Amino acid sequence: MRISDIIEEFIKDLFNDEKEEIEIQRNELAEYFNCVPSQINYVIATRFKPSQGYYVESKRGGGGHILIKKVTNTKEDYIMHIINNIGKEITSSEVDILISDFLTYDIITTGQAKLLKVATSDNVLGMSKELKDQIRAKIFKNMLLNIE
Repeated sequence: MRISDIIEEFIKDLFNDEKEEIEIQRNELAEYFNCVPSQINYVIATRFKPSQGYYVESKRGGGGHILIKKVTNTKEDYIMHIINNIGKEITSSEVDILISDFLTYDIITTGQAKLLKVATSDNVLGMSKELKDQIRAKIFKNMLLNIE
């Protein structure tokens, strides 16, 4: 396992059934894992995002306290959150990441993932990159609105 995976696992283990939020100290965690504090920042920024069910509040000074809260969303809330945050353009690789997250969190089925991937692939959208990313965003959002 990479250090990022180990740190992520450690933080997730701090949560239990009753605990909906935890507070950690960046410097203490960095010392515990024998890494730089920016490694802790990286893990939190990439693996504890709202789209992954977490809300993070960072407080500077005093070793850098970080409050991480679990956010419980319904499938519909999660999809609407993603739709609202896509914007007017989305790249093929961004779609791939979202589809992967959807599968991880059981938001969509494997069959739905394949359809989303095919409908938004570069092979289907034979046009300039800028226009491609705009059309891809419209198609992806529309398809997400119709997932049951």
